[in-house]
Amino acid sequence: MAKIKCLVVDDEELARTLIATYIGKLDFLELAGTAENPLEAMKIMNSQQVDLLFLDIQMPEIKGTDFAKLLPQHVQVIFTTAYSEYALEGFELSALDYLLKPITFERFLAAVSKAKGTSEEKSDSITVKSGYDLHKLKYSDILYIESDSEYVVYHTAPSKIMSNQSLKKLEDLLPNDIFMRVHRSYIVNTQKVSALKGRDLLIGETKIPVSDSYFNAVREKLF
Repeated sequence: MAKIKCLVVDDEELARTLIATYIGKLDFLELAGTAENPLEAMKIMNSQQVDLLFLDIQMPEIKGTDFAKLLPQHVQVIFTTAYSEYALEGFELSALDYLLKPITFERFLAAVSKAKGTSEEKSDSITVKSGYDLHKLKYSDILYIESDSEYVVYHTAPSKIMSNQSLKKLEDLLPNDIFMRVHRSYIVNTQKVSALKGRDLLIGETKIPVSDSYFNAVREKLF
């Protein structure tokens, strides 16, 4: 299973360091980065996939609760704060949990266990950010994904959607019982493949090249 990618947002360096240390202790979590404020956090989130935010509430520029309202729906939030009076507001925003500082590892573990349980629920779709838009794509609608410079292009039956992501990160994120990397520039939906002709896979009328390094694995898995 892909790891839960975490971003820590807090204006206090010691708080960021503590949570980052806790994340490093658990093999189902991965630190995507730390940010001193929501503006830094947005830069990180625009460059890579983030699943879970540890978000301080009381920050100088933008309150964490205000920032949470701007987040994509698929991003989960665990609020962190030294002020218990913010708890109600945090839960009203459907936060996964609320950690009161100083945060013990035991309390941290209880909170992230909720995230683990949610991530293990069977999903049939992926949320894709394209420009300012969010698209929820069902796995069954994706034919293949193609790398295009710094972007990837999701090819579906009716349309193409471009997103600022890397194919490597998608390879880790997508379920490997449905999707397979077959080339440095292509991931295919194995359920859409109809034939292997020479070194090309057929998806409808489209030919997808298979690299030498992937060829044996493709033949064994698909044929």
